Amino acid sequence: MKITGVRTMILKKKVENPVADSLHVYDVGGHLVTMIDTDEGITGYGTSYFGRIESGMETVRLIVERVLAPIIIGQEPYFVRKIRNEMFVATEYYGTVGVAHFAISAVDCALWDIMGKKAGLPVAKLIGARRESIPAYAMAGWYFEGGPEAFLAHCRNAVDEGFRALKIKVGKGPLKDDIERIRLIHKEFGDDFRVMVDANCIFDEAEASYRGLAYDDEGVYWFEEPMQPYMRDAHTRLAQRIKTPIAIGENYYTRHQFYDVIKAGCVSIVQPDGRRAGGPTEWLDIGSISEAAGLKLASHGGGPFAVNILCALENAIYLESGSLKSENSMLKTNLVMKDGAILIPDTPGIGMDINEDYIAKYRIDK
Repeated sequence: MKITGVRTMILKKKVENPVADSLHVYDVGGHLVTMIDTDEGITGYGTSYFGRIESGMETVRLIVERVLAPIIIGQEPYFVRKIRNEMFVATEYYGTVGVAHFAISAVDCALWDIMGKKAGLPVAKLIGARRESIPAYAMAGWYFEGGPEAFLAHCRNAVDEGFRALKIKVGKGPLKDDIERIRLIHKEFGDDFRVMVDANCIFDEAEASYRGLAYDDEGVYWFEEPMQPYMRDAHTRLAQRIKTPIAIGENYYTRHQFYDVIKAGCVSIVQPDGRRAGGPTEWLDIGSISEAAGLKLASHGGGPFAVNILCALENAIYLESGSLKSENSMLKTNLVMKDGAILIPDTPGIGMDINEDYIAKYRIDK
């Protein structure tokens, strides 16, 4: 089987009810979809999500179409590690990390999608599945208009849907606001209900330490993104001061950056992102590195891609997810939750094919 072509399309959807974290307001959702065609009629899909960034899709598209497509056309999709190395070399001069790695990740995802479809297997089983499902938590605790009642309403909806753990945003206001949000969850669902907090990199080291020590007393499961990702030494010192596990990784690129932060001892729960960290090839390596270091792994972001890879990693503990009602609207593959965990999709491949009606409604580059 040979790769015969590479296509892309841009989808953009206005968010009807914007949400916020400590730094950002999310009011638009944009995707670049990368499609790789083969001489056997199999097409692989990889998608990159850009949230509130309206121009990112066009930038990554240029790299996919002008830099990566000439490399991969004519090759066999099974040679994913060879192709990964060639894509790294092609983008090295201006930096393999950043937007270039968004493009590399999408291509790698599409290649694995092709292999799974050819084999008639979900990618998790093609790789070698470790489990049939992965526990999922809901990223439900955004900052909403309407205050605590709106916050709790969204959390209740997630629990009613079947989620048994919630992540909430912190850091937008003073510490007392964070504590109030945490305690609202425990009051509503019980002291043993699992809650994670996410600061979206807003703190400096002193503030992260101050709040982290307070989170220690609230039974928080992890403290996510306390500081900017480049503050490696500060994360190491923070990890030595507080008891709550530090979860970072969504802003790291390639297995090499993950190796550096793991070696520095500044992370307890590794969180690769399907756009930045890499595609399945890179995730497998990150999983092996983190497992060898004795660390756990959870995804940043959800969807069938993350489910397939997490179910094949020995040390994976959690999938991040929004409501499955919205998660399942764009893709042909619907995720199913059972007992608080998401099952490996039955769909052959990686499960990222886009619904035609969604394309017709939100494609902007027709």
